[in-house]
Amino acid sequence: MISINLVCVGNLKEKFWKDACDEYIKRLSRFCKLNIIEIQEQNNLSSTEKTLEKEGQDILKHLSGKSILLDIEGKQYSSQEFSNKLQSLEQETSEITFVIGSSCGVSQEVKSNIKDKISFGKATFPHNLARVILLEQIYRAFMIKSGSTYHK
Repeated sequence: MISINLVCVGNLKEKFWKDACDEYIKRLSRFCKLNIIEIQEQNNLSSTEKTLEKEGQDILKHLSGKSILLDIEGKQYSSQEFSNKLQSLEQETSEITFVIGSSCGVSQEVKSNIKDKISFGKATFPHNLARVILLEQIYRAFMIKSGSTYHK
């Protein structure tokens, strides 16, 4: 069973985000071992650059297996293409790490270290919503792979 890590800057404060994530975490448990690693947001530093640098150092410590960054400039996939990508990665590695930055993004060092970048469109989403969308798309990918009618 593949291990999937989500390295996310910040935590889920609102109950509705937690509830949505918990539902997909429960659904995903039959397909993968899912680990969510929350990196503390560094809101107290003197500049955005220093904030991203500190958060970036923490992100880099948790990269494992094949890493993929959620980035507005990343490649966009249809759900079927994303499912195919995950299936392909399962043939190459036993662990995939997705990274979701803070509302300020991620440092250039993180962008340089993670070559594979995906985007869920040109719109900007709150990082809490991006986590829910990512979990749903991972679940949808596994459902497509299994031939389920979940994906229409």
